[in-house]
Amino acid sequence: MNETLLVLNTGSSSLKFQIFEEPDLTVLMSGKVTGIGDTPEMRAKLPNGRETRTSLPADTDHDRALSAVMNLIRDHDHAWRTAAVVHRVVHGGQDFAEPVVVTPEVMRRLEALIPLAPLHQPHNLAGITASARLASGAPDIACFDTAFHAGHDKLARSFALPQDMRDKGIRRYGFHGLSYEWISQVLARDYPDLHAGRVVIGHLGNGASLCALKAGVSVDTTMSMTALDGIPMGTRSGSMDPGAILYMLHDLDLGVETVQDILYERSGLKGLSGLTNDVEALLQSEDPQATFALEYFALKAAQYAAMMAVSMGGIDAVVFTGGIGEHAAPVREAILARLRFLGDFKVVVIPTNEERMMATHAKKLLRSAA
Repeated sequence: MNETLLVLNTGSSSLKFQIFEEPDLTVLMSGKVTGIGDTPEMRAKLPNGRETRTSLPADTDHDRALSAVMNLIRDHDHAWRTAAVVHRVVHGGQDFAEPVVVTPEVMRRLEALIPLAPLHQPHNLAGITASARLASGAPDIACFDTAFHAGHDKLARSFALPQDMRDKGIRRYGFHGLSYEWISQVLARDYPDLHAGRVVIGHLGNGASLCALKAGVSVDTTMSMTALDGIPMGTRSGSMDPGAILYMLHDLDLGVETVQDILYERSGLKGLSGLTNDVEALLQSEDPQATFALEYFALKAAQYAAMMAVSMGGIDAVVFTGGIGEHAAPVREAILARLRFLGDFKVVVIPTNEERMMATHAKKLLRSAA
């Protein structure tokens, strides 16, 4: 019987999974459910190498998506024994800087963080709840997107707020840490000279941020207390004047839920273009608003990249990852064109692999607990 790790990466409208065989973390099976809440579809690469593509019912939610994944795994189970189910959890707050085995107390503390990551945390935790029922007997392990940034110094993690507010946990945390940690490991292996230097990593996708990596360690990042801050994203606004939010609430009388929906779901590339948050579609569009949205994104990404360079005292390389960073060359070039004034630096594109990073963490945690 082969011992395996089932890794689940639950997003706001997707569920990615990979099954890794111990001890070498060979991928036995992988796939993803996309379009949850719209037109759900499951794609998978089976143990025999065959690829499948299945439409799911329109009412498929995250719980049903996970059920479909678990059923698919059972149909192709090659005498596997699941040693653990590993989950990406976006927000670990101040309490969780390392992966942990999920207990009822851990769940309670993670649920308290839902207001800080309303697009992601509920789905992350729903995946844990569902897997506990569908894969009973295997421990659940949570890996946190905030953990890689936990070592930021006080200057990098603080807001200019009164001390009593900072004492309540209102501070900069940073996200996409599993992706940045993976990139750091790849740099150490394949580009040791860059790993030892000053690197700006752009994790650019529907969610987007930048990280200042100095000698392999995160020293600053563009997202802060929530995954709404920093550069504009697919549907999220990125940084904006807090006074504008107060204006929407007090003067336009929009209400908290409406403003939250505007900032998280109706802004970013979608809001700027008035069309879509699909970068490929925007690149192909002749609508001037599509061009405007992409130019705005590139400008802000470059401005924040320069900010990351300041945090490191210079820049030796820019690394692109994520769906946009890996595949949208015109967007990369538009960002780089605005950074040339910084002088010579190397440019590298590295695919991210959050799932393998999570499996690596889980393997280490299980070994230490044995």
